[in-house]
This record gives sequence, C-alpha cells and structure tokens, in this order.
Amino acid sequence: MRLVALILLSITVLTTSAALYVRAWYSKPLRTLNHPVRVVVDVGDGFSRVSQDLVERGVLPNTFLLNLTARLSGADAQVFAGEYELNSKTSPASLMLMLQTGDTVRYLVTLPEGVRLAQAIRLLQQADGLKAVLENDADPRLMEMTAPHPPEGWFLPETYQYERGDTDLKVLEHAHEMMASALDDAWALRDDELPFAEPYELLTLASIVEKETALASERARIGGVFVRRLRKQMRLQTDPTVIYGLGSDFDGDLTRTHLRDESNPFNTYRHFGLPPTPIALPGVEALRAAAHPETGSALYFVARGDGSHEFNETLQGHNDAVKKYQLRRRSDYRSTPKENSGS
Repeated sequence: MRLVALILLSITVLTTSAALYVRAWYSKPLRTLNHPVRVVVDVGDGFSRVSQDLVERGVLPNTFLLNLTARLSGADAQVFAGEYELNSKTSPASLMLMLQTGDTVRYLVTLPEGVRLAQAIRLLQQADGLKAVLENDADPRLMEMTAPHPPEGWFLPETYQYERGDTDLKVLEHAHEMMASALDDAWALRDDELPFAEPYELLTLASIVEKETALASERARIGGVFVRRLRKQMRLQTDPTVIYGLGSDFDGDLTRTHLRDESNPFNTYRHFGLPPTPIALPGVEALRAAAHPETGSALYFVARGDGSHEFNETLQGHNDAVKKYQLRRRSDYRSTPKENSGS
C-alpha cells in the first residue's frame, strides 16, 4: 500500500508539474525574436504544418507541445489562410487565437485623388502582396461593375486595407462601392437648380474640379465657374479634358493644334457641355464642390503658377491674367484661344 501510495503521489506530482509547466509555456513568448517573423498559411494547411514551419525557421524547438496544446484546446480544428506576423510577445496562446480568428497582416494601398483609373490600376499592381488579375482599365469585369457607364471616375480615391493574396479587382470593388455611396450622398444633398440631369454628370464635373484644383480652398470656387459656364451654355474650355482625350499621345506640351482638334470628344474648347466621361478619380471634397458650387460671378480663372488661381468676371480681365501668369511660362499660350475658363 505504501508503494502504491508513493507511485500515485509521484504521478500526481509529475502531472501537476507538467501541467504547471505547460500553463507557463502556453502564455510565454515562443522564443525571443530580434525582429518580427511572418508566417504564410495556405488554404488547406493544418496546424501541424504551421508548427513545422516555425521549427524550421528556429522559432520553436519542436512541434510536440504546440501540436498537443492545439489539439487539446481545439485550436487545430480551424486555421484561416493568410499571412501572420509573430513578434517578441507572441505566445502559443496568442498564436492559436490569431490562427483561429484570421488575425492576418493588413497592408495599405492609397489611390490618390485625381489619378486616372489606368494609373490607379498600375499602383495596385505594384502593391506588395496584391495579386494582379486586371488586364487594363477596360477590363470586362470593370465594365460590368460600372455599367451602363465606363469605369473611369467610378472608384473613390482613398487608402484601402488588404491581405496578402487579395486581388487588385477586390480592392477596386471596394473602391467602387465607396464611390457609389459618396456619389449618392452628394447627389441627394446637392444644391437646387444645378445643370445636371443625373448623378453621372455631377461625377464628371467633380473629376474636372479635381484635376484643376491644387488648393482645397478653391474647389467650390472653381466648381462655381464651371457651373455658371454650363448654365450660360459656354464651353468649359479646360485643359485637363483635352489632355485626357489625347491619352498616350500627350507628351506634356499642350499646343494650339490640340486645342483646335474637333475630333477629340474631350476637347471642351471645341465641344459644348461636359466631356463624355469623367477624366480622373475625384475625391469626396471634389464631389462636394460640384454639388455645392460657390456662388459668384467669375467665369474665368488662370493658374498663377504657385497652385492658386486668379478668377475674373470678364474676358478682358482674364486675358490680362493669362498674359501675366502664363505667357511667360509657356510659349504655346501665344496661340491659345483668347477665351478660356481655366488652365
């Protein structure tokens, strides 16, 4: 009986000691790490594959305890695919929780205001960990997403989160949802009697405002100039639309020939009204400026060269401003039509 009691006592002591050791190990960092370690879990990988990877990378001495603890706790029942980051504070407990909840590494990518969709796609396809599946800005999946309108302008410039393995299409799907919501809000709250028949026209003008504006404080004022010109049935006469229509043919030098070209449907020096589509991705503030243009009487503006503009009510005042600010900077303006709204 004494022997049996001694054996039982020994088993109890060993079991208790083992339990205390495992409990302490469970909450302690896996191993002191000098820098974060990232682990990629592919679809179909089990917990044992993760622990084996950690052993191979020197984070774990062996797989036994981690696999055993995961099995006993049920943490091995579901492992989300993705990329995980381990640091000097990561314990077996926090690792298992990360894998069970899909607490993966999040990346950020920014679509700047005023870029074209083609430029936005290139930015996405250069982003770390983001998979490129789109062919170009006329990809059928984008065309279907924004139908009946072309895709240009339909994606809100913003900073978006993604996980490694996500696609450029997935980010743009989110950006489109954000733009559709922002445009709905701007349209619902727009000023009365604006010269727009549908939200798409507001989106188009917002894209022009975005391209013409370097200063946030001038957005609504520039929006006001364009709205007044539309109401008076004046041509918008704005360079960014012409440049957009030139596409890859534009070499940075806008000439008299470009401004006189009637074959360019985006040439607002020759064609009345708004261009056929937006010319860039407008931000929320540009949408707001198009929906709430500043009142006033100015019909012209010209860039001063420092990001700001000089606004004028008369053509004579505008021509004087062009001579003052632009003729000294760009020789092509010697042959620019005398009446133009913007630069």
